[in-house]
Amino acid sequence: MKSITEEWDITVNDILKQTSGKRLLAGVAVAVVMFVALGSVTALWDNPFFVRMTPIGGWEVSLLALLSFLSGLYVMIRRPFCSNKKVSAGGVLGFLGVACPVCNKILLLIFGSELLLSYYEPVRIYIAIIGVLIALWALSTEWRYYADVEKA
Repeated sequence: MKSITEEWDITVNDILKQTSGKRLLAGVAVAVVMFVALGSVTALWDNPFFVRMTPIGGWEVSLLALLSFLSGLYVMIRRPFCSNKKVSAGGVLGFLGVACPVCNKILLLIFGSELLLSYYEPVRIYIAIIGVLIALWALSTEWRYYADVEKA
């Protein structure tokens, strides 16, 4: 059985060779800004602007880092003028998964704190994992496009 990179016959080095410095810089910027901005807004670390009302688990920072990395790679290799719906959905689900459920005012207004803590809190990790998997799917779709372009 062939690995994914053998099947698609393209490596990260091939993509980096085709990618301009501007796209590479944009991908790194998106990854860093996404990690810092979402981590601050969700209060994964102490900051003067936001306070988290529920304790963080050990997985939130790791999943946010992975989601930020995948989003940065996606921005680096994506086709111009292409739909970003998949990676956007992954980002939203990832954000909802790492965010404090009681701190999210929209969810709090819709569902109430008791419902959020009883039903949403236990499944937050799965929502974050689904967000990361959707971002990975979007990235693999773009990766396949590069493999097809290389073969042509």
